[in-house]
Amino acid sequence: MTDQLDRPLRLGVIGCGRISQAAHLPAIAKTAAVELVGVSDTSAQLAHGVAAKYDVPAYSQTTDLLAQRPDAVLIAVPDRFHHPVGMTALEAGAHVLIEKPAAATSAEARELVDLAAAKGRKLQVGSMRRHDPGIAYARAAVPELGELLSVTNWYRIQGQLRPPTEATLFPAMVVDDDVRQTEAGFKADRAHYLLNTHGAHVFDGLRGLVGEFSTLRAQFAQSGRDCSWHGTGRLAGGGLATFEITADIHAEYAEGIELHGEHGRISIRSYFPFFRRTSSVRVHLERTGETRVPEFGASDPYQRQLEAFARSIVSDTPTDPSGADGVAALRLIEAVRDSVAQDGKPVTP
Repeated sequence: MTDQLDRPLRLGVIGCGRISQAAHLPAIAKTAAVELVGVSDTSAQLAHGVAAKYDVPAYSQTTDLLAQRPDAVLIAVPDRFHHPVGMTALEAGAHVLIEKPAAATSAEARELVDLAAAKGRKLQVGSMRRHDPGIAYARAAVPELGELLSVTNWYRIQGQLRPPTEATLFPAMVVDDDVRQTEAGFKADRAHYLLNTHGAHVFDGLRGLVGEFSTLRAQFAQSGRDCSWHGTGRLAGGGLATFEITADIHAEYAEGIELHGEHGRISIRSYFPFFRRTSSVRVHLERTGETRVPEFGASDPYQRQLEAFARSIVSDTPTDPSGADGVAALRLIEAVRDSVAQDGKPVTP
């Protein structure tokens, strides 16, 4: 059923931590597509502090926010709560935009997908890179390459350079030290936390460009707090895709993808998201000698994903990425863990 809205989408935000304050709430404030109608967090300090900044009601319980009957909610709570909070929101009749990963496991994410379908509600996963104009351009150009033979992806998070960069780019934060201490305990299994957090981004990005993996193999290395996963996936069409996820590196942020097909190459370089710099793309086609280097200027992918979410509700069109995409990304993360546990043995996602 299409929601015929002649007004901005009434949106509630569940979870008032760093990603909400740094990315989602500023994006909401900039777009005419949604209207923030309330925020909730189990930390009264976070809920009331953030609500005061945006002049909206604060709630300490998700159900209290949902009782106000927003059209949709943006869920940005820790990963382990994605499933219960998402299920509650969908049961209440809200459309859901949920931060990546879609849930803690692919099985939990599948339950969210099934409930959204049963309720006739939209479920979108917050993999904002899909809404980067450079990535969107590259995605549309992939068919021009013909059959893909070789794909290389790297994603490297900076170490000591990250805190001062964030301190410069992020808005002033409302902080609850007790919450930070609690979350630090759950992040103590650093390898598990990092692979879920960054793997969701990497694998959704790869799938969005090259499609499904038939098999995957991976290995893992760790030096102190620094973790690195390297692996290779067999694409459904027969080609190979390699990936690297490393956090932390002791250098500048580095993210990119190279795609080589029978007719040419696409090269993508992405930047730390809070610079709001669109990914750089080069498309080369051998037959014509043509090289295209589009220029899009700056953009905010967090704002663009909100606007895409609102459009999908109003026009009753598929979300991007969908809940099913979120399930698939988690299945690849799980396949990485399974392969690592078997010293790099190929695994079917």
